[in-house]
Amino acid sequence: MRLISALISLLAAMPAAAETCKYVDKDGRVTYSNVPIKNARKVTCFEPPRAPAASTPARTPKETAAPARPQVDGETQRTRDDERRRILESELAAEEEKLNAAKQALAEQESIRQGDERNYARVLERLKPYQEAVEQHEKNIASIKQELANLR
Repeated sequence: MRLISALISLLAAMPAAAETCKYVDKDGRVTYSNVPIKNARKVTCFEPPRAPAASTPARTPKETAAPARPQVDGETQRTRDDERRRILESELAAEEEKLNAAKQALAEQESIRQGDERNYARVLERLKPYQEAVEQHEKNIASIKQELANLR
């Protein structure tokens, strides 16, 4: 009876000890599993994590906490902030120029009516990339302005 219970516990523990592998199926989907996946190719396997040694001393919460960031004096921080502000302002100016160019290109395209565009849906289809470019530049400008506002 003991032999049977030992065998059952051993079999139950075996899947937990199996190594985890990365499998890729024919559609390119990636699956991580410790059992073989049908109709998938094994790419790599990973060793199970090792149990911590019993002789390792327990760490205190202070030792396990992330190390504190080194402190920087105020003048150095102000210099860094000024440099970052200068970079963001130059990016903002460049992005505003790109926005103006994109708006101008959109306006030019809106004024043109090509011969094969008898249907207004074709006009909208042709204008869509120009409209998306304007929207993207507007989003970039909003993000840069938000970064500038977040500076101290």
